[in-house]
Amino acid sequence: MQQELFDTQGVDEGIQLNMKDADVSYYPSFLLADQALHYFNVLSQQLTWREEHIQLYGKLFKVPRLQAWYGDDDASYRYSNLSMQPNNWTGSLLELKALCEHKTQHSFNSVLANWYRDGQDSMGMHADNEPELGHRPCIASLSLGQERTLVFAHKHSKEKLRLSLASGSLLIMRGKTQEYWLHGIAKTKRPLLGRINLTFRSIIN
Repeated sequence: MQQELFDTQGVDEGIQLNMKDADVSYYPSFLLADQALHYFNVLSQQLTWREEHIQLYGKLFKVPRLQAWYGDDDASYRYSNLSMQPNNWTGSLLELKALCEHKTQHSFNSVLANWYRDGQDSMGMHADNEPELGHRPCIASLSLGQERTLVFAHKHSKEKLRLSLASGSLLIMRGKTQEYWLHGIAKTKRPLLGRINLTFRSIIN
């Protein structure tokens, strides 16, 4: 299965986004359409999805999406006072991890899966800058299912950039990106189908 994936993977060269203080590249056809649909269906059924709560400003809030954390045994992760212990890798996640490692030439030991069930599920503006991600992390973000718009905002200049993330696309964030930019996905009243996003990352212990 692994060699077959490499043979039929999308072959677009990717787009380097014009963002100062950042290194972000986008591959709109990283996976072929039938591959993206296959993995969306498999992951929606196989992953251990949870409805989490996070603590902000002393109050508990429901996370507006479903989440699942997978990785190596020692790849625990914590954000907004939410501690996440990894589930064991599934075969499908390992296949996708290998593809992302091949493209980025970077190894990953964990993945955060987010399931946006409809337009009311969202991700607040944030940076992936937790200490356990290390200095200037490489993060590979793979989108499956409904296209959603990712918003980038520079922390100082307030410059914004909007990018529609297609099903099967890969977004790679490296270098100073997390130091200078926030990113998030807003709610929308438009009727939307589900989207699964996988952000492969390396936890440093």
